[in-house]
Amino acid sequence: MKFRSRKSKVHTDAPWWNSQDFPRSTRGVTPGAVVILAIIAGIVGGALGVNASGGFFGGKANLVTASNSVERKPDSVAGLANRVLPSVVSITTEAGSSGSGFIIDSSGFILTNNHVVEEAALAKAKIIVTLNNGEEFESTIVGRDASYDLAVLKILATGLPALQFGDSDKVAVGDSVIAVGSPLGLTGTVTLGIISAKDRAVTAGGSAGESSFINALQTDAAINPGNSGGPLINTTGAVIGVNSAIATLSGSSNSQAGSIGLGFAIPINQARKTANQLITTGKASYPVIGVSIDMSFAGPGAKITTADGAILPGGPAQKAGIKPGDLIIEFAGKAINTPDELIVAIRAKNIGDRVEVKFKRGSSTRTTTITLVAGKN
Repeated sequence: MKFRSRKSKVHTDAPWWNSQDFPRSTRGVTPGAVVILAIIAGIVGGALGVNASGGFFGGKANLVTASNSVERKPDSVAGLANRVLPSVVSITTEAGSSGSGFIIDSSGFILTNNHVVEEAALAKAKIIVTLNNGEEFESTIVGRDASYDLAVLKILATGLPALQFGDSDKVAVGDSVIAVGSPLGLTGTVTLGIISAKDRAVTAGGSAGESSFINALQTDAAINPGNSGGPLINTTGAVIGVNSAIATLSGSSNSQAGSIGLGFAIPINQARKTANQLITTGKASYPVIGVSIDMSFAGPGAKITTADGAILPGGPAQKAGIKPGDLIIEFAGKAINTPDELIVAIRAKNIGDRVEVKFKRGSSTRTTTITLVAGKN
């Protein structure tokens, strides 16, 4: 938003000393006399004031300094920041990308976003991790996954302060949260907000053209470029999300870059599961139902394409009786309005989960149960 300074207009069509602007007792006194009287009054008043305090030039002012210490409770924002900051790191790469991360194990494992390190991974460039105390380490990629936009790094260090994981399923709209990271390279930045919404279907594209589908927590805590990969913590200091994406205004001359109060984080329950898979096997898996979705369909609902191979032979959808052209309108009790919402809803589940699906075929509405299987990496 642009602000225009408004200049006040000075009217010069009448002298400032016009006798109508003064009380009757000053009428007949010339403007020059008024000025002289004002100066004299100022000098006399000033002298009296200074002399009352101990002399015209030698007066002393007694300035009082408060010596009371500020008490910061452990669960205050300052207290939480003091506890969390040592576990948050800054990440820079030779490929030019940067972001944040946080220590998840004292032996040197660090969780961040895939899009923070993706370019460096493809270019085989160095990835530098800087601790809160300024120490720098060259890191290696343990594993990364574009589908969930997560990556795990490892540095050669021990005894590091790891953050505790919270339970993102228990987060409620309105809960206070704190985002920590390095927005625009400003390390150790802390911002405060609330959970604005849950289960937001967020799609983010990576540099390699792969898309991430996130069943995100929405927050109004200020999140800017460089916050990616940093923790979103609750009022106990536990991580409930990994800051990953922001919404920005674009397409006009008044476009606004950076935070507009719409930030999104990967729920930590999903991030923890993926991080464990990456550390154990170097790869992460995600559930699928074995169909191809028409991503151009405007909704409501998610439409199965009618192209060849739309249904995976022997896959969950085929076994459940779903056919090309069917329109999925509900998944696990949640209404589906767009193709993205269906993908996000599926990936928020676990492999092996049995889920009830409602779909339309022509004018009829049907219900079936699908068992999710692992997608191919």
